[in-house]
Amino acid sequence: MAEMEGRGLAECVSPGGAAKSGPQPADREGLLKQSREFLDFFWDIAKPEQETRLGATENLLEYLRARPQGSEMKYALKRLISGLGVGRETARPCYSLALAQLLQSFEDIPLCSVLQQIQEKHDLQKVKKAMMRPALFANLFGVLALFQSGRLVKDSEALMKSVKLLQTLAPHYNHLQEQPQKALVDILSEVPEATLQAILPKVLKADLNSVLGSPEHLELFLLAQQKVPEKLKELMGPVNLFSDENIPRLVSVLKTAASSVKKERKLPAVALDLLRLSLQEGRFPRFWKEVVEQGLLKKQFWPASYLCFRLLGAALPLLSKEQLALVMQGDLIRHFGEHTVTAKLPNQFKFAPEMNEYVGTFLEGCRDDPERQLAVVVAFTCITNQGLPVLPTFWRVVRSLSPSALKGYVAWLRNMFLRPDLDSLVDFSTSNQKKAQDASLHGPERAVFRLRKWVILRLVSIVDALHAEKEDDVIEEVARFCFFHSFFETKKPTSQIPETEQQFSFPLESRTREVVGSAFFSLLQTISTQFRQAPEQTQNGQPWTHRLVQFADLLLNHSRNVTPLTPFSTQQRQAWDRMLQTLKELEASSLEAKAKASAFQHLLFLVGIYLFKSPAESCDLLGDIQTCIRKSLGEKTRRTRSKAATPQEPPWVEVLVEILLALLAQPSHLMRQVARSVFSHICAHLTPRALQLILDVLNPDKSPDEDSVVITDDSEKQLESGEVRVGRAGRADTGQATGGITQGTLQDKSSDSEDERHSAGEEDSDEEDSDEEDRDGDVDQGFREQLMAVLQAGKALGAVDGEDDDDDELGDEAMMALDQSLASLFAEQKLRIQARKDEKNKLRKEKVLRRDFQIRVLDLVEVLVTKQPENPLVLELLEPLLDVIRRSMRTSSSKQEQDLLHKTARIFTHLCRSRHCCHDVGRGVGSLYAQLGQLVQRAGRQADASVSLYHFNAALYLLRVLKGGATASACQPQKKEKAGPRPKGPEATGCLDLSLVTPIYSSALTSFLTRRNSPLTIPMFLSLFSRHPVLCKSLLPVVIQHVTGQARPRHQAQACVLLQKALPTRELRLCFEDPEWEQLVSQVLAQVTENLRTLGEARTKSEQQKELSSLGLLNTLFRTIHQEKLTVDLTVILGVLQSQQQKLPPGDRAGGSSRLCDLYWQAMKALGVQRPKVEKKDTKQVPSVTQSPVSTKRKKKGFLPETKKRKKRKSEGAAPEEEAKPAASGGDQPPSTGKKRRNKRKAQRPAQAQATPATKRPVPDATSPGTPATTPKLQKKKRRPGSPAAPAGKKQPQKDLPEKGVSGKSPQSALPRKKARLSLVSRSPSLLQSGAKRKKASLKKARKP
Repeated sequence: MAEMEGRGLAECVSPGGAAKSGPQPADREGLLKQSREFLDFFWDIAKPEQETRLGATENLLEYLRARPQGSEMKYALKRLISGLGVGRETARPCYSLALAQLLQSFEDIPLCSVLQQIQEKHDLQKVKKAMMRPALFANLFGVLALFQSGRLVKDSEALMKSVKLLQTLAPHYNHLQEQPQKALVDILSEVPEATLQAILPKVLKADLNSVLGSPEHLELFLLAQQKVPEKLKELMGPVNLFSDENIPRLVSVLKTAASSVKKERKLPAVALDLLRLSLQEGRFPRFWKEVVEQGLLKKQFWPASYLCFRLLGAALPLLSKEQLALVMQGDLIRHFGEHTVTAKLPNQFKFAPEMNEYVGTFLEGCRDDPERQLAVVVAFTCITNQGLPVLPTFWRVVRSLSPSALKGYVAWLRNMFLRPDLDSLVDFSTSNQKKAQDASLHGPERAVFRLRKWVILRLVSIVDALHAEKEDDVIEEVARFCFFHSFFETKKPTSQIPETEQQFSFPLESRTREVVGSAFFSLLQTISTQFRQAPEQTQNGQPWTHRLVQFADLLLNHSRNVTPLTPFSTQQRQAWDRMLQTLKELEASSLEAKAKASAFQHLLFLVGIYLFKSPAESCDLLGDIQTCIRKSLGEKTRRTRSKAATPQEPPWVEVLVEILLALLAQPSHLMRQVARSVFSHICAHLTPRALQLILDVLNPDKSPDEDSVVITDDSEKQLESGEVRVGRAGRADTGQATGGITQGTLQDKSSDSEDERHSAGEEDSDEEDSDEEDRDGDVDQGFREQLMAVLQAGKALGAVDGEDDDDDELGDEAMMALDQSLASLFAEQKLRIQARKDEKNKLRKEKVLRRDFQIRVLDLVEVLVTKQPENPLVLELLEPLLDVIRRSMRTSSSKQEQDLLHKTARIFTHLCRSRHCCHDVGRGVGSLYAQLGQLVQRAGRQADASVSLYHFNAALYLLRVLKGGATASACQPQKKEKAGPRPKGPEATGCLDLSLVTPIYSSALTSFLTRRNSPLTIPMFLSLFSRHPVLCKSLLPVVIQHVTGQARPRHQAQACVLLQKALPTRELRLCFEDPEWEQLVSQVLAQVTENLRTLGEARTKSEQQKELSSLGLLNTLFRTIHQEKLTVDLTVILGVLQSQQQKLPPGDRAGGSSRLCDLYWQAMKALGVQRPKVEKKDTKQVPSVTQSPVSTKRKKKGFLPETKKRKKRKSEGAAPEEEAKPAASGGDQPPSTGKKRRNKRKAQRPAQAQATPATKRPVPDATSPGTPATTPKLQKKKRRPGSPAAPAGKKQPQKDLPEKGVSGKSPQSALPRKKARLSLVSRSPSLLQSGAKRKKASLKKARKP
C-alpha cells in the first residue's frame, strides 16, 4: 500500500495519466503541504469499518466539489484507479464504490477516459504473472464502478468497450469464476432494447450448446428471450428449451447454479426465469415434472433440493389454482415434509422458517383471492407423516388469511376431524419408520388419531391468534365444536343443534375425547382471560363463558337428541338448574354490587362447566358457592373482626375462601386467575378465621389432623396426577365437607408448575439412586440377626462348641433348604427397602406439591396487600411472611424454594412500602408495641443480615401504624413546617408513645455499637432516623456516648458515621430549640476532639477507619456551625489538630493516608489554615548539550512526512534566555516530553508547613491577646491578586519565563498565579477574626490578571 501511495504521489500531477520523466511540477510541494487531510481520505476508504469508508467517501466528494478544476481531481482518479488492484481483497470493492460515486457526482468526467486509464494502469498484457490476479479484479471492479455510477447504459461507446473488456476477462475462470458473465448480464438487463439488439450478436453465440453450457449464458439467453425475442429468433432461429434432449442439460445447468449459491442461500435468477418462460409458453407441467421433480430431486443433492424448495415458494404468487394443486401434490412437497421431520438436530439447516416467509408473503399479497389462499394453506396442512401434519399446530401465517378464507379453513379442519380423508393427504414415512416391523405403527387407526389430535390443537391455536370482533363467529363455532365432542354424543340429529348433524367416518375413541377435552379447557382459558364480548348476540355484554353455559343448557334440554358422556344424577341436575337461577339473580343485581356479581358469575360459569368433567365434586362446590353468593349479596354491613352470628355455621366468606383454596389446588392457570379475581372482590369482608385458613397453608408446622390443607398423591405415573384435597370443618347450609376437584382429571395446557415439577422429579431420581446405595451399604441390625439365625439353623457357620465337627459339610437337601431360606430372607429385605424408598419418594412429592400450593396461595395474600392495605388484618401477615422468608433462606436450594422466597419477599416489600397503612388499630395498641419489641429483638439475633433487614423493616412498618397515618411524612416532605411552629411531643409522633419505643431501639442501638458481629447495619438506623426524627432525638445520646470511651474502634467509627449522616437532616434540626441544638453540637465536638488526640497513630484497619470517620464528622460539624452561625469554642480543636500534624502520613501514598490528609486539611481550611503546597520543579531548564533519552527514543520512530510535522514557532531569542535562567528549586529534571502537565500535585512533605517562611504563610496565633476566646461565626477568606505580603523579588523571573514552542503566544505562566494564591494566606482573616465575605466574589477577583 505504501508503494502504491508513493507511485500515486509521483503520478498525481501527470496530465496524461502516465508517469513522465523530466522536472516535476512547481506545485508538487504546495499540493502535498495543503492537502494532508485530502490524502488521508484514501487511507480511510480502504479501512474495514463500513462507517469509516462511507464517511471518507462523502468527505472526499465534498472536498472535490469545492475544487472541481484543481489538481486534486486528477490525483483522486489516479488513487482510486490504483486502489482497484491493491493486494487486500477487502479494499478493492471500497475503491470501486468510491470511484462509482465520484463518477456519479461529476458527470463531466468522460467514462471512456476513465476506462482507458483503468486498462493502462492494469494492463493484462504487460502485468507480471504474480500480479495477474489483482489486475484481473481491477479491470472487473473498474467496469462495475462505471456501471454503478448509472452512466454506463447512456454512453454507448463506453458500454461497448466495457462489454468487450468483460468478454476478455471471462476466460480467466480460475480467478474470476463466473463474475464477468454475471456482470455482463446485469449490465445488459438495464440497457434499452435498441442497444441490446446491437450488442446481442457480439455477446451471445448462435449455438444452443453454448447457451446450455453455463447458467450465465442461459440467463443471457433468457434475458434476450424476454426483452428482444424477435432479434433472438433472427439470431438463433426457433429454440425449444423444454425438448427431450434439452431437459437433461437444463437439469445440469440448474444444478450448477444451485452449487454457486450454496453459501448465499438464495434462489438463482436463472431458475426463476426458466419458470416464467415455462408459464409463458404453457409448458409449466412438463418443466415441473421432468426438470424439477424427476430431474433435480433425483440427484440426491441437498443444494438442488433447496433450490426446488425456494422455487416452489417463489412460484406460489405466479401459479393458478390448478397449477397449485399440481405442485402441492407431487414428490417435491413430500420431500419437503421429510426434510422438515428429519432436520431436528441443532446444527442442521432447517428450511421450514424460510418456507414460512414465502407462504406469508403469498398470503399477504393475495388477500383478494381467498380461494388461492385456502388452497395453499390446505395443501401445506395435508403434508403428513403417518397422519400427523409436519407443520406446527401454531402457524403464524394463518393470521394473514382473509375472513372468508379463514372460515373455509376452519370448516375444512372440522370436516377432516369428523371424516378423515387419508387418501387426500400427502403422507410419507421416514427411513427409520419404514424399517420398523410393528404393524400397529402403520394402521389407519393410529393415523386417524394423530390427525384428529393435531386438528383440534390447530383449531385452538387459531382462536388464540384471533383478535378482531368480526371473527367472533369463528371463535364461537370452534368453542361449541370442542365442548360438544368433549362431553356429549349424538343420539338423533336435529337441525336446532348443528353439531348433531355431523357424522364420524371413524369412531371417536376415548383417548381422542380426552385430547379434545384438554384442548377445550385451554380454549376456555383463552376466551376467559381475554374476556371477549359479543354485542351482536348479548346486548348487555355477557362473557364468553355465559354463552357456553347457555349452549350446555340447550344440550341438556335436548335429551332425545344428545346425551352426556357422564350422565347427570338428579342432584347434579338440580345443582345445574340452581346455578342458572343464581346467574339470573346476579344479572339483576344493583349497580353497587355489579363488580362483585361479575366475579361470582365468572366463578359459577367455570365451576358449572367443570360439572361435566367431575360431576360429583363440582356439584358440592356449586352448592357452597351459591350459598356464599346469596349471603354476600344480602349482607348490608361490612364484616370486621366479629364472629358469625351462629356459632355452628361458619361465615360465608370462610366457606368461599376454602372453595378458592380448593380451586388453587388445581394445576390450572385458569382456576388461578379466577381465584384471584373472586378474592379481590371478597377481601373487604375477610374475617380473622378466613385469613387464618390462608395462613395455615404457609405454616408447615400445622398438624394435618387439624383444619388445614392436606395434600396427598395418588399417582403412580407422574407427579402432576397427584390429588390435592382441601378439608373443611363446616359448610353453610350443608354441614357436609366437600372435597376438592381432583388434580388428576385436569390436563390444562397452562399448568404453572409443570416444568418445575419435571425438574424436581429429575433431581429426586438422582437423589434416590444415591440414597439407595447408602441404604445398601448400611445394613440394619435386625436383618443381620435374622441372617445369622438362618445360617445357624442351616449349620452354615460351623459346629457349635462341644459338638463333634466331623460332619462339617452339608448335604444337598440341607443346602437347598438353606438357599430357600436365604432367598426368602433377602426378598423380604428387598421389599422393606423398596417400601422405605417409596415412602421417601411420596414425602418428596408431597413436599413439591405443598410448595407449589403455597406459591399459588400467596396470590391471595398479594391481592389482600394490594387491595386492602388499610385493613387491620394486614398486620397479621407480618409474622407468617417473615417465617416463610426465614425458612426459605435456609432451604432455598431448589428453584421452587427460590420462587417461593422471591414471591414472599416481593409481597412483604410491597406491604412495608405501601403508601397507605392501617389507621384504626383499636384496642390492639399494646400488642403492637409488644410485637414491635419482638421484631427488633429478633432482628438483632439473626445470623443473616438480609433476614435481619426484613425484621427491621417490619418494625418500621409497625411504627408507621402506631404513629397514625404517617404516609404523608413518608412520601412527601413537609413544606410548611418552617413557617409554622415546630412539632413537639404528640404532634410530632402522632399516637406513638416514645416512652415505650425508645427503650426498644435504644437497646438495639447499644447492641449494634457493642456486639462484635451484629446483623444490624448503619442503613437500618439511618432509615429509622430519617422516618422518625423525634425518635432519633431520643437515641442521639446513645450514639454520642459510643463515639469515645471503651467502645471498639470499629464501633466508634460506626457511631461517627451515624452522627455524620443524621445531624445534617432538616427534620432532626426541627426537633431542637436553638440552645439545645448548640449544646448538642458542642457535645459532639468535644467527643470528636477526644478521638482526634490520637490522630495519625492508627495501626489497624479499624483504627484508620475511626480516624477517617472522626474527621468526616468534624467537617460536618464545621459546616453546621458555619451555616447556622453558631457560637462554639474552636480553639481546643485547632490546637489538637495542629499538634497532630507531624504524625500524619504522607498524603500521596496509596490507600487511606491520602484520604486522611484530605479530610485533615479540609478541617484546617475551615479553621483558616491553608494546606501547604510544594514548589513546582522547573521543567523549562534544559541542558544545552545533553539530550534526554525520551527525545532520543522519539527520533528513532518511523518516518513522518514533512507536511505532517508542525512548524517550529519558537522565537530565536528564547534559547539564550533559557540557558541563562537559574535552575528551579526542585533540582534538575529531564526535559518536557510535550505531555500536558497536571494542574495540581499533592503535597509530598506536609512537615514543610512549619518550615515555610513566614512571609509566605503566617500561621494564625490562637493564643494572641487580641484574639477572643470564642468564635461567633465562621468566616470565608477574601482573595485578590497582587498581595502586598508576596515578595516582589519573585515576580521578575516569572515575567521572563520562556514562551512555549508550539503555541506562538505569550500567555502568563501558571506558576506565578499559584504563588499569588499562596501569598494570600498572609493577609486573609483567620477563623478567629470577624467579618465574613462572599466566596464567589473573591474567587472572581482572584482570577483577574
